Amino acid sequence: MSNLARGVYIIILFVLGMCLNTKAQVPDNARGLRYQQNKTNNAATQSRFAKLANAKKDYFERQLNLTAAESKKFWPLYRQYQQQLINIRHLKRINNSSAQPNGEEQVKKELYYETELVNIHKRYNEEFMKILPAEKVSELYKSEKQFNDEVLKQLSERSERAGN
Repeated sequence: MSNLARGVYIIILFVLGMCLNTKAQVPDNARGLRYQQNKTNNAATQSRFAKLANAKKDYFERQLNLTAAESKKFWPLYRQYQQQLINIRHLKRINNSSAQPNGEEQVKKELYYETELVNIHKRYNEEFMKILPAEKVSELYKSEKQFNDEVLKQLSERSERAGN
C-alpha cells in the first residue's frame, strides 16, 4: 500500500468514526445529565481531533520525509503555527457572526484578522526555512492543502451518503 493510499485510508477511518458519533436529546430540566453528556461529547470531540492530528502528522512525516533532527524541531514550531492560525480564525468567526453588528468596526476587524493571518504565515515561513530546506517547506504547504482537501472530500461524501 503506498503512503498516499495509507494516508487516505487513515483519513477515511477518522471520518467514519466522526460520523458514527450521535447525540441524544436531553430535557432542559436534566441539568446534571446534560453536563455529563457535554463532558462526554467534549471528550469524544477531543479524541477525534487528536486522531485527526495524528493522521495529519503521519501524513506529513511521509510526505516531507523528515529526518529525526528536523522532526524534533519542526513539530513544536508547527503546533505553535497552527494554534496561532486557529486563534485568529476563531476571532474572525466571532467577528462575522450574526451576534456582531455590521458596520465599519466589523469591517476593520475583518481586515485586521486577514492581515494577522498573512503575518503569521510570513513569520512561520521564515522559521520553517531555518530548520527545513526550501523544497520541504514547499512540500509542507502542498501537503497541507492535499490533506485538508481530502478530509473535506471524505466529509462531503459521507454527508451525501447519509442524506444530509
